[in-house]
Amino acid sequence: MTVEGTALESTSARRSHSPGDSYDNIEPWFEKLRTLSPCDEHYDDVRAEVIRLSLPLADHIARKFVGRGELFDDLEQTARVGLLLAVDRFDVSRGSSFLSYAVPTIMGEVRRHFRDRTWAVHVPRRLKELQVRIGPATEELSQRLGRVPNAHELAAELGVDLVEVTRTLVASNGYQANSIDAVSDDDRDTPTQPITESLGADEPCYQLTEDAIAVRPLIAALPEEERQVLIMRFFENLTQSEIAERIGVSQMQISRILARTLTSLREQALAERAPAREIGV
Repeated sequence: MTVEGTALESTSARRSHSPGDSYDNIEPWFEKLRTLSPCDEHYDDVRAEVIRLSLPLADHIARKFVGRGELFDDLEQTARVGLLLAVDRFDVSRGSSFLSYAVPTIMGEVRRHFRDRTWAVHVPRRLKELQVRIGPATEELSQRLGRVPNAHELAAELGVDLVEVTRTLVASNGYQANSIDAVSDDDRDTPTQPITESLGADEPCYQLTEDAIAVRPLIAALPEEERQVLIMRFFENLTQSEIAERIGVSQMQISRILARTLTSLREQALAERAPAREIGV
Protein backbone atom coordinates (compact mmCIF):
# COMPACT_ATOMS: atom_id res chain seq x y z
CA MET A 1 0.00 0.00 0.00
CA THR A 2 1.31 3.47 -0.84
CA VAL A 3 2.08 6.14 1.71
CA GLU A 4 -0.90 8.14 0.39
CA GLY A 5 -3.18 5.16 0.83
CA THR A 6 -2.00 4.67 4.38
CA ALA A 7 -2.55 8.35 5.17
CA LEU A 8 -5.95 8.54 3.55
CA GLU A 9 -7.20 5.47 5.40
CA SER A 10 -6.26 6.75 8.83
CA THR A 11 -8.80 6.10 11.54
CA SER A 12 -11.20 8.79 12.74
CA ALA A 13 -9.32 8.96 16.02
CA ARG A 14 -6.14 9.92 14.22
CA ARG A 15 -8.03 12.42 12.07
CA SER A 16 -9.59 14.35 14.93
CA HIS A 17 -8.01 17.62 15.94
CA SER A 18 -9.05 19.92 18.74
CA PRO A 19 -11.24 22.89 17.71
CA GLY A 20 -8.41 25.24 18.53
CA ASP A 21 -5.87 23.55 16.25
CA SER A 22 -4.69 26.19 13.76
CA TYR A 23 -2.27 23.89 11.93
CA ASP A 24 0.63 26.10 12.96
CA ASN A 25 2.64 22.95 13.55
CA ILE A 26 2.54 22.08 9.85
CA GLU A 27 5.16 24.52 8.49
CA PRO A 28 8.14 22.91 10.32
CA TRP A 29 7.29 19.64 8.60
CA PHE A 30 7.40 21.36 5.23
CA GLU A 31 10.76 22.86 6.15
CA LYS A 32 12.00 19.37 6.90
CA LEU A 33 10.42 18.00 3.71
CA ARG A 34 12.15 20.71 1.69
CA THR A 35 15.56 19.57 2.85
CA LEU A 36 14.92 16.00 1.70
CA SER A 37 15.20 14.60 -1.78
CA PRO A 38 12.24 12.54 -3.06
CA CYS A 39 14.71 9.69 -3.29
CA ASP A 40 15.58 9.97 0.41
CA GLU A 41 14.34 7.06 2.50
CA HIS A 42 12.74 9.49 5.00
CA TYR A 43 10.93 11.61 2.41
CA ASP A 44 7.79 9.45 2.20
CA ASP A 45 7.55 9.21 6.00
CA VAL A 46 7.71 12.99 6.44
CA ARG A 47 5.20 13.58 3.65
CA ALA A 48 2.85 11.01 5.16
CA GLU A 49 3.00 12.79 8.52
CA VAL A 50 2.17 16.12 6.87
CA ILE A 51 -0.84 14.53 5.22
CA ARG A 52 -1.94 12.89 8.46
CA LEU A 53 -1.79 16.18 10.34
CA SER A 54 -3.77 17.95 7.60
CA LEU A 55 -6.54 15.39 7.08
CA PRO A 56 -8.94 17.09 9.54
CA LEU A 57 -8.80 20.20 7.36
CA ALA A 58 -9.86 18.28 4.24
CA ASP A 59 -12.66 16.50 6.13
CA HIS A 60 -13.89 19.79 7.58
CA ILE A 61 -14.10 21.36 4.10
CA ALA A 62 -15.90 18.29 2.76
CA ARG A 63 -18.57 18.69 5.45
CA LYS A 64 -19.14 22.27 4.28
CA PHE A 65 -20.53 20.89 1.01
CA VAL A 66 -22.86 18.31 2.55
CA GLY A 67 -26.50 18.67 1.53
CA ARG A 68 -25.87 19.56 -2.11
CA GLY A 69 -26.82 16.19 -3.55
CA GLU A 70 -23.48 14.37 -3.21
CA LEU A 71 -22.56 11.61 -0.76
CA PHE A 72 -20.21 12.66 2.02
CA ASP A 73 -17.81 9.81 1.19
CA ASP A 74 -17.38 11.20 -2.33
CA LEU A 75 -16.89 14.72 -1.01
CA GLU A 76 -14.39 13.51 1.57
CA GLN A 77 -12.35 11.61 -1.01
CA THR A 78 -12.37 14.61 -3.36
CA ALA A 79 -11.30 16.96 -0.58
CA ARG A 80 -8.44 14.62 0.31
CA VAL A 81 -7.29 14.60 -3.29
CA GLY A 82 -7.20 18.38 -3.06
CA LEU A 83 -5.17 18.08 0.13
CA LEU A 84 -2.58 15.89 -1.61
CA LEU A 85 -2.31 18.48 -4.38
CA ALA A 86 -1.84 21.25 -1.81
CA VAL A 87 0.86 19.29 0.04
CA ASP A 88 2.81 18.59 -3.13
CA ARG A 89 2.50 22.12 -4.54
CA PHE A 90 3.03 24.20 -1.40
CA ASP A 91 6.26 26.21 -1.38
CA VAL A 92 7.24 27.02 2.19
CA SER A 93 10.00 29.36 0.99
CA ARG A 94 7.42 31.95 -0.07
CA GLY A 95 6.63 32.69 3.55
CA SER A 96 2.87 32.17 3.44
CA SER A 97 1.08 29.71 5.71
CA PHE A 98 0.08 26.28 4.46
CA LEU A 99 -3.48 26.87 5.67
CA SER A 100 -3.93 29.95 3.45
CA TYR A 101 -2.84 27.89 0.45
CA ALA A 102 -4.51 24.57 1.26
CA VAL A 103 -8.02 25.88 1.91
CA PRO A 104 -8.66 27.36 -1.59
CA THR A 105 -6.86 24.42 -3.19
CA ILE A 106 -9.07 21.85 -1.46
CA MET A 107 -12.24 23.86 -1.99
CA GLY A 108 -11.34 24.31 -5.64
CA GLU A 109 -11.04 20.55 -6.05
CA VAL A 110 -14.43 19.98 -4.42
CA ARG A 111 -16.03 22.64 -6.61
CA ARG A 112 -14.54 21.02 -9.71
CA HIS A 113 -16.13 17.78 -8.55
CA PHE A 114 -19.55 19.46 -8.66
CA ARG A 115 -18.76 21.24 -11.93
CA ASP A 116 -17.77 18.04 -13.71
CA ARG A 117 -20.92 16.20 -12.64
CA THR A 118 -23.69 18.59 -13.60
CA TRP A 119 -25.09 22.09 -13.45
CA ALA A 120 -28.61 22.31 -12.02
CA VAL A 121 -29.29 25.59 -13.80
CA HIS A 122 -28.33 27.00 -17.17
CA VAL A 123 -25.01 28.85 -16.99
CA PRO A 124 -23.43 30.57 -20.02
CA ARG A 125 -20.51 28.67 -21.49
CA ARG A 126 -18.09 31.58 -21.01
CA LEU A 127 -18.77 31.54 -17.26
CA LYS A 128 -18.16 27.80 -17.09
CA GLU A 129 -14.86 28.25 -18.90
CA LEU A 130 -13.86 31.14 -16.64
CA GLN A 131 -14.79 29.10 -13.58
CA VAL A 132 -12.21 26.51 -14.62
CA ARG A 133 -9.52 29.21 -14.70
CA ILE A 134 -10.52 30.75 -11.40
CA GLY A 135 -9.54 27.64 -9.42
CA PRO A 136 -5.82 27.57 -10.38
CA ALA A 137 -5.63 31.37 -10.17
CA THR A 138 -7.03 31.28 -6.65
CA GLU A 139 -4.43 28.71 -5.62
CA GLU A 140 -1.56 30.72 -7.12
CA LEU A 141 -2.69 34.02 -5.58
CA SER A 142 -3.34 32.39 -2.20
CA GLN A 143 0.27 31.23 -2.04
CA ARG A 144 1.58 34.56 -3.31
CA LEU A 145 -0.56 36.75 -1.03
CA GLY A 146 -0.79 34.47 1.99
CA ARG A 147 -4.60 34.73 1.96
CA VAL A 148 -7.60 34.00 -0.23
CA PRO A 149 -7.74 36.57 -3.08
CA ASN A 150 -10.77 38.80 -3.62
CA ALA A 151 -12.67 39.26 -6.87
CA HIS A 152 -10.64 42.35 -7.90
CA GLU A 153 -7.37 40.45 -7.55
CA LEU A 154 -8.72 37.46 -9.47
CA ALA A 155 -9.92 39.71 -12.29
CA ALA A 156 -6.50 41.37 -12.53
CA GLU A 157 -4.69 38.02 -12.45
CA LEU A 158 -6.88 36.54 -15.19
CA GLY A 159 -7.06 39.71 -17.26
CA VAL A 160 -10.85 39.68 -17.38
CA ASP A 161 -13.59 42.08 -16.38
CA LEU A 162 -14.51 42.22 -12.68
CA VAL A 163 -18.19 41.79 -13.54
CA GLU A 164 -17.44 38.50 -15.32
CA VAL A 165 -15.49 37.20 -12.32
CA THR A 166 -18.31 38.18 -9.97
CA ARG A 167 -20.91 36.51 -12.19
CA THR A 168 -18.79 33.38 -12.36
CA LEU A 169 -18.39 33.20 -8.59
CA VAL A 170 -22.14 33.59 -8.18
CA ALA A 171 -22.81 31.01 -10.91
CA SER A 172 -20.62 28.53 -9.02
CA ASN A 173 -23.59 28.08 -6.69
CA GLY A 174 -25.60 26.63 -9.57
CA TYR A 175 -24.19 23.12 -9.42
CA GLN A 176 -27.05 21.70 -7.40
CA ALA A 177 -30.60 22.92 -6.87
CA ASN A 178 -32.24 22.38 -3.50
CA SER A 179 -35.89 21.39 -3.21
CA ILE A 180 -38.05 23.99 -1.50
CA ASP A 181 -39.65 21.07 0.37
CA ALA A 182 -36.30 20.18 1.92
CA VAL A 183 -35.69 20.90 5.60
CA SER A 184 -33.41 23.87 6.19
CA ASP A 185 -30.57 23.85 8.70
CA ASP A 186 -29.43 27.28 9.84
CA ASP A 187 -27.07 26.02 12.59
CA ARG A 188 -29.11 27.83 15.23
CA ASP A 189 -31.00 26.49 18.21
CA THR A 190 -34.30 26.65 16.37
CA PRO A 191 -36.44 23.77 15.10
CA THR A 192 -35.79 22.87 11.49
CA GLN A 193 -38.62 23.42 9.02
CA PRO A 194 -39.23 23.06 5.27
CA ILE A 195 -37.93 25.96 3.20
CA THR A 196 -41.48 26.56 1.92
CA GLU A 197 -42.54 27.67 5.40
CA SER A 198 -39.93 30.41 5.41
CA LEU A 199 -40.87 31.86 2.03
CA GLY A 200 -42.77 35.13 1.88
CA ALA A 201 -46.40 35.49 0.86
CA ASP A 202 -47.76 37.43 -2.11
CA GLU A 203 -47.74 41.13 -1.35
CA PRO A 204 -51.12 42.77 -2.14
CA CYS A 205 -49.41 46.07 -2.85
CA TYR A 206 -47.68 44.52 -5.85
CA GLN A 207 -51.03 44.27 -7.64
CA LEU A 208 -51.80 47.88 -6.79
CA THR A 209 -48.46 48.90 -8.23
CA GLU A 210 -49.16 46.99 -11.43
CA ASP A 211 -52.58 48.64 -11.68
CA ALA A 212 -51.03 52.08 -11.21
CA ILE A 213 -48.46 51.43 -13.92
CA ALA A 214 -51.15 50.20 -16.29
CA VAL A 215 -53.46 53.18 -15.77
CA ARG A 216 -50.80 55.92 -15.78
CA PRO A 217 -50.72 56.44 -19.58
CA LEU A 218 -54.53 56.46 -19.63
CA ILE A 219 -54.61 59.25 -17.06
CA ALA A 220 -52.01 61.21 -19.01
CA ALA A 221 -54.26 61.06 -22.07
CA LEU A 222 -57.27 62.54 -20.27
CA PRO A 223 -58.48 66.08 -20.95
CA GLU A 224 -56.88 68.64 -18.64
CA GLU A 225 -60.01 69.23 -16.53
CA GLU A 226 -60.69 65.51 -15.90
CA ARG A 227 -57.03 64.85 -15.04
CA GLN A 228 -56.94 67.72 -12.56
CA VAL A 229 -60.14 66.53 -10.88
CA LEU A 230 -58.64 63.06 -10.40
CA ILE A 231 -55.42 64.49 -8.97
CA MET A 232 -57.24 66.72 -6.51
CA ARG A 233 -59.59 63.92 -5.43
CA PHE A 234 -57.22 60.96 -5.10
CA PHE A 235 -53.77 62.52 -4.61
CA GLU A 236 -54.60 65.73 -2.74
CA ASN A 237 -57.52 64.07 -0.89
CA LEU A 238 -59.88 66.98 -1.47
CA THR A 239 -63.63 66.47 -1.14
CA GLN A 240 -65.94 66.94 -4.10
CA SER A 241 -67.20 70.20 -2.59
CA GLU A 242 -63.63 71.54 -2.19
CA ILE A 243 -62.81 70.61 -5.76
CA ALA A 244 -66.00 72.26 -7.02
CA GLU A 245 -65.14 75.46 -5.13
CA ARG A 246 -61.60 75.51 -6.49
CA ILE A 247 -62.69 74.98 -10.12
CA GLY A 248 -65.84 77.14 -9.87
CA VAL A 249 -68.50 74.54 -10.68
CA SER A 250 -71.13 72.69 -8.68
CA GLN A 251 -70.42 69.60 -6.53
CA MET A 252 -72.85 67.64 -8.72
CA GLN A 253 -70.75 68.42 -11.81
CA ILE A 254 -67.60 67.15 -10.03
CA SER A 255 -69.45 63.97 -9.11
CA ARG A 256 -70.44 63.42 -12.75
CA ILE A 257 -66.89 64.12 -13.99
CA LEU A 258 -65.43 61.60 -11.53
CA ALA A 259 -68.00 58.94 -12.37
CA ARG A 260 -67.56 59.39 -16.12
CA THR A 261 -63.73 59.47 -15.91
CA LEU A 262 -63.39 56.44 -13.62
CA THR A 263 -65.76 54.40 -15.78
CA SER A 264 -63.78 55.28 -18.88
CA LEU A 265 -60.44 54.42 -17.25
CA ARG A 266 -61.78 51.08 -16.01
CA GLU A 267 -63.10 50.09 -19.42
CA GLN A 268 -59.86 51.06 -21.18
CA ALA A 269 -57.68 49.23 -18.62
CA LEU A 270 -59.73 46.05 -18.84
CA ALA A 271 -59.76 46.22 -22.64
CA GLU A 272 -55.93 46.42 -22.70
CA ARG A 273 -55.51 43.49 -20.29
CA ALA A 274 -57.87 41.12 -22.13
CA PRO A 275 -55.53 40.50 -25.14
CA ALA A 276 -52.61 39.94 -22.77
CA ARG A 277 -54.51 37.21 -20.92
CA GLU A 278 -55.50 35.59 -24.20
CA ILE A 279 -51.83 35.08 -25.18
CA GLY A 280 -50.90 33.78 -21.74
CA VAL A 281 -49.22 36.89 -20.31
